[in-house]
Amino acid sequence: MPENYGMRRTPEEYERLRAQARIWEDATGRLLGRLGLAEGASCLDAGCGPGEAMRLMAERVGPSGSVTGLDSDAALGASAQDMLHGLGHTQCRVRSYEIGAEPIPDGPYDLVFARLLLFHLPHRAQVLARLWDAVAPGGYLLVQDYDLGVVGSVPPSPASDDVNALLADAFGAIGCDIRTGAKLGSLFAEAGIGAPDGSDIAGTLSALGPGRAMLEGVVRGVLPAAVARGAVDPARAEAVLARVAQEADAHPDRPLLPPLLIGTWKRKK
Repeated sequence: MPENYGMRRTPEEYERLRAQARIWEDATGRLLGRLGLAEGASCLDAGCGPGEAMRLMAERVGPSGSVTGLDSDAALGASAQDMLHGLGHTQCRVRSYEIGAEPIPDGPYDLVFARLLLFHLPHRAQVLARLWDAVAPGGYLLVQDYDLGVVGSVPPSPASDDVNALLADAFGAIGCDIRTGAKLGSLFAEAGIGAPDGSDIAGTLSALGPGRAMLEGVVRGVLPAAVARGAVDPARAEAVLARVAQEADAHPDRPLLPPLLIGTWKRKK
């Protein structure tokens, strides 16, 4: 995660990140297969967080390959490396590093990957250019990021509208772009990479009852930074969460559409 990451750095937030990674495991694994990630390849996970995507890479590249993770949260990075080594993936290492501050270390790589990184960064095109520079000839840059513009219940409700507005205000205050995923093509162009070779959209369908906990976790994760910047009134946030809880109790089976995870990739000639 980047140094200006606006979410809390707490055990509860780390567990939310792990749960989020499990939701998208199939979507990421499918694209790694589509790009032909094979034994012996060298991989970089920029903003690796708890290391779950690194595990998917390690399973494919095997002991003859290598997987490097970069994250500015040294404690989370150390935990990720311990987890990976405990699973036998000793070809993995995590380095404490601020993405975009200087050239990517130890490249080039056969695969440079970033999932839910650009969402949190103010200079997205500059970071993409850094990542592209770290791709070896014949290798790939693969980026997956969120589009939160679709989040909501079906049918729409005042509570889901309220939580969407709250998240837009909170994330906007800390420099996030909730439509980053939908903008990846234009960001590739702005970074001088050119048009992506392909794109992919992954989504899930939940229900308001079980999905409420994830919604509340996201709100509570971003709330301290948003409140500190004067963008969100804590009383407003609590009122919105209370309305969501009431609606979830009344309509637990109401369909809930979480964010879309949009992926784009480019092969370096």
